[in-house]
Amino acid sequence: MIDFHCHVDLYPKAREVHAEALRRNVFTWLVTTSPKAFQATSSVLGHHETMLISPGLHPEIAGDRFQELELLIELIDGAKAVGEVGLDGSKRHASNYLKQKQVFSTAVKRCHDLGGRALSIHSRQAVLDVLTLLREFPDHGIPILHWFTGSVSELKAAAEQGCWFSICPAAFNSAAGKALAKKLPKEKVVPESDGPFAQLNGKPVMPWDFEITVILLSKAWEMPVIDVRYQLLSNAKVLLEKIGYTAVATSLILESK
Repeated sequence: MIDFHCHVDLYPKAREVHAEALRRNVFTWLVTTSPKAFQATSSVLGHHETMLISPGLHPEIAGDRFQELELLIELIDGAKAVGEVGLDGSKRHASNYLKQKQVFSTAVKRCHDLGGRALSIHSRQAVLDVLTLLREFPDHGIPILHWFTGSVSELKAAAEQGCWFSICPAAFNSAAGKALAKKLPKEKVVPESDGPFAQLNGKPVMPWDFEITVILLSKAWEMPVIDVRYQLLSNAKVLLEKIGYTAVATSLILESK
């Protein structure tokens, strides 16, 4: 099982969830919401080959944690990936949008300067601004738009710009989400949970709920479950090799046969 975007550290009983994810999953990407959260989580949970913990600064708290931007830039230097970062253009977070843009552009520029990083990106109601900033620093690395909720035209623009997409079961809770899922470029999609924030049937999605995503995409793409599973695992292999997780990528392709 695989998960390319999960807040393992924010679940109730996070240590237990972490241990279970290590037991069940071939790979889990633990995104953090702030640089200090990254430091604390890394210290408590430690390093494990199958769990990537990345430094981030979530746009929803970019205003309150703006003073951590310098620390984020320092942490990016030693990281293979960055996340969660991005922009949130919803009315609720309009007051800190300029700070969001400064945080995101600074992070993307640093990735560009370092030769590229994988980025797990939040783009709610801000897809075009996200794409614009990514274009400004073309060597930023691998952009992965998590839980994409933009328009069909924005989806097309993101795909043409080389973006990947991580999708969770909760994305299928709305008619709009189901419609977008049908149009995702199949060769650029990987699974995520976005737990514990994302919920399904009133319960948090878990890092090991990969098969739920497979079944939901099978319906959206009108493809057999076995073919969808193989597609996602093949995509994950490609992405993990790009990130530098070659050993994990090899185990994924073995699992898919």
